[in-house]
Amino acid sequence: MKQILLTAIACALVSLPLQAAEKGWQDLFDGKSLKGWKESEGKSSFSVKDGMIVAQGQPKGHLFYAGEVNGGVFTDFELKADVKTTPGSNGGVYFHTAWQAGGWPKQGFECQVNATHSDRIKTGSLYAVKNVMDDAPHKDHEWFNYHIIVKGEKVTIKVDGKTVNEWTQTEEVRNRPDGARKIQPGTFALQAHDPKSVVYFKNIKVKPLK
Repeated sequence: MKQILLTAIACALVSLPLQAAEKGWQDLFDGKSLKGWKESEGKSSFSVKDGMIVAQGQPKGHLFYAGEVNGGVFTDFELKADVKTTPGSNGGVYFHTAWQAGGWPKQGFECQVNATHSDRIKTGSLYAVKNVMDDAPHKDHEWFNYHIIVKGEKVTIKVDGKTVNEWTQTEEVRNRPDGARKIQPGTFALQAHDPKSVVYFKNIKVKPLK
């Protein structure tokens, strides 16, 4: 009996840090459906299979978060997602973006997803803003954790807990008249780049910071 009690106490103590670590995090994907998400282009580039969102362009598409968490609007936040690429695939995770019916999202930033696609801009890049060139921080067919943090005007991108990119918005960018690629309230989106690119997403969650 004493041993059972000690084991129970030990398990409880181990779980406390895990519970603390999860405090404030909210799921954006229920693992079963695309509830809370809205697809552009009127295509079928996204599906749910075995607890994963499968992205494959038809010919391309974007899946925008339009759910209830934080009213669907995020400024400062932490976003985490488990992602897996297949050989030659390209994809992306957008933040501070806004719904649009077609085309590549004009507002917000794309965090590139690409290990072996011909595009030299690889995973960890803040696409066309500050790029990680040629060498991806992960391999195809292996899940990696993508962690995107925005605090004030600083963006930090981590892969499997390692910081791979950091960028701080400048005054010039802040005052851009088109408002396309600058820190501002917006939502998230997943990218289905093309028919030959297959990318998987799961465990998508956010911690709003304000």
